[in-house]
Amino acid sequence: MTLRADVVVVGAGLAGLVAARELVAAGHDVLVAEAGDRVGGRTRSRRIGEVTVQLGGTFVGPGQDRVRRLARELGVTTVPTHHTGRQLLRWRGRLRSYPGLIPRLAPLALLDLDRTMRQFEWLAHRVPPGRPWLAPRAHRLDAGTLESWLRSIGAGRTTRELMAVVARASWGCEPGELSLLHALHHVRGCGGFSPMLDTVGGAQREHFAPGAHTLAERLAEELGDRVLLNAPALRVTWRRGEGVTVHTPRGDLGGRRVVVAVPPALRRTIVFAPTLPPRHEQLAQRWPQGVLGKVYAVYERPFWRARGLSGQTLADTGPVSSTFDVGRDPLGPGILLGFVGGDHARAFFGLPAAERRRAALGALRALFGPEAGRPVGYTDHCWGAEPFSGGGPTAAVPPGAWTRYGPWLASPVGPLHWAGSETADRWGGFMDGAVRSGERAAVEVRAAL
Repeated sequence: MTLRADVVVVGAGLAGLVAARELVAAGHDVLVAEAGDRVGGRTRSRRIGEVTVQLGGTFVGPGQDRVRRLARELGVTTVPTHHTGRQLLRWRGRLRSYPGLIPRLAPLALLDLDRTMRQFEWLAHRVPPGRPWLAPRAHRLDAGTLESWLRSIGAGRTTRELMAVVARASWGCEPGELSLLHALHHVRGCGGFSPMLDTVGGAQREHFAPGAHTLAERLAEELGDRVLLNAPALRVTWRRGEGVTVHTPRGDLGGRRVVVAVPPALRRTIVFAPTLPPRHEQLAQRWPQGVLGKVYAVYERPFWRARGLSGQTLADTGPVSSTFDVGRDPLGPGILLGFVGGDHARAFFGLPAAERRRAALGALRALFGPEAGRPVGYTDHCWGAEPFSGGGPTAAVPPGAWTRYGPWLASPVGPLHWAGSETADRWGGFMDGAVRSGERAAVEVRAAL
């Protein structure tokens, strides 16, 4: 089979589907080649009995205007994430509860945490969104890690450990693996720590009532038979002025332009002929995905609410470092979502399924008591095991990568354009970033055509 269109989009996650939708609306013929047997990329659902849970992107909040607008256009509604009650902190063997975003710690530890976050956000404010390599002292910031910076400013042990919890859930890595410049750029793109981490006024404020995967499914319904599943891009051949051909097991897809909407690390799974310029090739080798997974435990009722708890927790021991209550009905079922990232995820997802369940429920039991160890349903999922995502929730960019390769992250090569949440100037790694990147790629392609 050989098909032709104006534009071929590689990848049917939110970025690729949004790019395709925008181009179709502008009057162009589009084909979408998806490697897997479903659309949605890093949004995906799974049934646990009568309950549907979100294995990937879940939450949405203030400032994420692009994905919220898309949801309204598609008729996908949101519901508030439950936040009423006190949060729990399991720290150094002790369990304590607290209101608000900041855990109840010793006064000196709180002062140190506040000082560190203020210094971090001051540096982040000086990083240009989408162009972090132009920040003042960019090479110096990119040469170090988040961990080395914390030690350089004398951050205390408690602050360093709390930042490790943030790193595991936000980037799927440890602070010592992550470029400081990347962390600064990421937080700047979210508007600060509070918009990125908070529930009431932040990125976890709401989640989509039918699930985030519904966005991709409705986009695909609009596009109809333009979307081809089980069609991985094996090879992309192109010549300036002569168009591009995407070779898949289902046949060749020809067009004048192509949008490659996959994580940067997965660009190297595609053979480009001619080969990409050296910086583009090297970027794909040095832009790894994080290691993150989720666990879900479903209960007949949200028993923690009756005890005045919000369901939100932080813990310094693995495997589950943070949790959220994502149940909708106060009468039940109760649904706890737990994040497992970084070194905890590497150890956890190396275990057999039965041992993973035992370890995850043990962590929940240590937080919420014996009832948490008796769910009516359980599941877990590691994004590193997904062959067409390579990990998650987003890229864990190591030192040196931004200043060496950042200018080429979203820079077109001939008829080749790039999309994906990692290429967004704001909300990178979030669903909103994916939508922004798809819109930006569509603008580039329309201008080129």
